Amino acid sequence: MSPKVSQEHLKQRRADILQAAKEVFIEHGYERATMKHIMDAANVSRGGLYQYFSSKEDVFETFLEEALDIELEDTLEMVKQNATSYWNMLMKTMFGDDGKPDDEMDPLAPAKLEYFIIGRNDVHRREYGATRYGNGLKIFANIIEHGQKSGEFSSRFDHEIIARSIITFIDGLAVDNAMLSKADLKIKEQSIVFVEYLRMALEVSGNSTQEL
Repeated sequence: MSPKVSQEHLKQRRADILQAAKEVFIEHGYERATMKHIMDAANVSRGGLYQYFSSKEDVFETFLEEALDIELEDTLEMVKQNATSYWNMLMKTMFGDDGKPDDEMDPLAPAKLEYFIIGRNDVHRREYGATRYGNGLKIFANIIEHGQKSGEFSSRFDHEIIARSIITFIDGLAVDNAMLSKADLKIKEQSIVFVEYLRMALEVSGNSTQEL
């Protein structure tokens, strides 16, 4: 009789596999990555890997979904807590904890680009991409809408349209990043200019730097 494995152990092993898979996708991209790469990186057997995930696509989508779900939950929780500055919340959501543009891109951006662009004619990927886009849109739209309702942001432009423009900017950088060097792309410089566009669209004062 085989020993029972605790749910906590199974949960941790699944998390370890996903973390190892993330490193594989960063190193190899989506198309070149294989389940064998993930098995080796996670130090699990074939059976151990397929116990949790049915395919490379399943692993990749699970990682993306869980990361986005956490971000969406965190954003909605911050909104519920009535942030003192929705502008700072928006900047942190776009650029990380310090809320300032830099030259770093999401290391998974190339793999995401491969998955969605190369597989754009696959019905499942298109449907999944649309769902993911909708969830990402909620993150930015919620912050902007609450900022407008609080009076911190102007309501001149629809909150969802501004949220879509943010996603388009980020995705555009990801596409260019796949073809250009960081020096040629000038991520930080472009981001600074885009932030100024947002300031004008939302009519945010230049000294809106309160902490959340």
